[in-house]
Amino acid sequence: MHTPHNRAQLGGKLSAVLVAAGSSVGLGNIWRFPYVAGDNGGGAFLLVYVLCVAVLGLPLLLAEFSVGRAAKRNAVGAYRSLDRRWSGVGYNGVVAAVLIMGFYFVVAGWTAGYMVRALTGELARCASADDYRTLFERFVGDPWRPLLYTALFVLATHFVIARGVQKGIERSARLLMPLLFGALIVLAVRSLLLPGAAEGMRFFLRPDFAKITPSTILVALGQAFFSLSIGIGTMVTYASYFRPEADLRRTALHVTLLDTLVALLAGAMIFPAVFSAGIEPSAGPSLVFITLPSIFNGMTLGPVWSALFFLLLVLAALTSTISLHEVVTAYLHEERRLARRTAARITTGATLALATAASLSLGPLREWTLAGLSLFDSLDFATANILMPAGGFFTCLFVGWRLDRHIFRAELTNDGRLPGRIVPLLRFLLRYLCPAVVLAVFLDNLGLF
Repeated sequence: MHTPHNRAQLGGKLSAVLVAAGSSVGLGNIWRFPYVAGDNGGGAFLLVYVLCVAVLGLPLLLAEFSVGRAAKRNAVGAYRSLDRRWSGVGYNGVVAAVLIMGFYFVVAGWTAGYMVRALTGELARCASADDYRTLFERFVGDPWRPLLYTALFVLATHFVIARGVQKGIERSARLLMPLLFGALIVLAVRSLLLPGAAEGMRFFLRPDFAKITPSTILVALGQAFFSLSIGIGTMVTYASYFRPEADLRRTALHVTLLDTLVALLAGAMIFPAVFSAGIEPSAGPSLVFITLPSIFNGMTLGPVWSALFFLLLVLAALTSTISLHEVVTAYLHEERRLARRTAARITTGATLALATAASLSLGPLREWTLAGLSLFDSLDFATANILMPAGGFFTCLFVGWRLDRHIFRAELTNDGRLPGRIVPLLRFLLRYLCPAVVLAVFLDNLGLF
């Protein structure tokens, strides 16, 4: 576990957990998870999701941690140093990170814009769900306002990355993650005090086994994959900054537990509110920007709760955009030998240009499509349905079949200082079960399964 000269390292065990958890915790937990759970049976989906995180997510997370710390390199350099023929897995992660930022920054900008609208009272002036829908459609289709918030979000991310691993990424994780959890807990408690909240929690926590179908399982697998940021190089990159004495197994377990806890709290925040208002839990992606603001508007101090909710989304989005930006910046810095600040500027400029095009594709450029999809939707489809599953699939194959088993064992046991009884089970999962289920998710996403 050789450490290259002058390579940055995270300060300790807590920093490693917070930084990695910051990468996994994002809009996928707070925006995507509740509406996907609502569409797929509530408690039934939650049960399957937790099992998927444990059986698929945790082994894959450990696989990426092992690759990153063993090589002490960026996503491309890590695979190249361990086996040059597999460097394509790292390039897949870098490309995926760029494309994800292309649309993720746009959605992050929406959250910032809605937080401002809540603070100024603009959201409170809407009188019905149709008013909120019209407001959202006008905002998204506007050529300038979404771009302004997107640019501000890109610059905030750049500021953190340009300060480096310890002063930027580590410090931001220590600040943002506690704020995120604090806001989430406050909102969940407030939602649980609403009339009818118990019915929402029963829907979310009590599984109806009749609703568990093959489709439910595949959707839960995809959500677990999306939520943990697997297959896009972020965990490989962050693990490269872990100290040699860090316990990868404990760190991965803590990250998956925190990630799942955020999803649970998000459900406890949203479903009681939805049921209290008599709204269908399967409202879909519009739940956050159309349905929930109307619910908050009916509460005492509605603008305050609405602003706090969108602040929560801003914090969640920022922790994720920082990790995505670092994947590309670290690659340019180490593989292309650019100064870190220069690498950060290039990444920021390129992703801002792509995000600008993606934002405009929902407004003035909506007629420009790729296979019938806007650029925004194309970026979402390509990353979620192709690049992320491909990254996870080939990571399984590499760690399970190609990586020297002694390296894998050394990373998971800290060169024999920790017991290694679980290593054979992890290798079995990575060789056989994990690639099979990732392939199933991939085929299902393409409509071929």
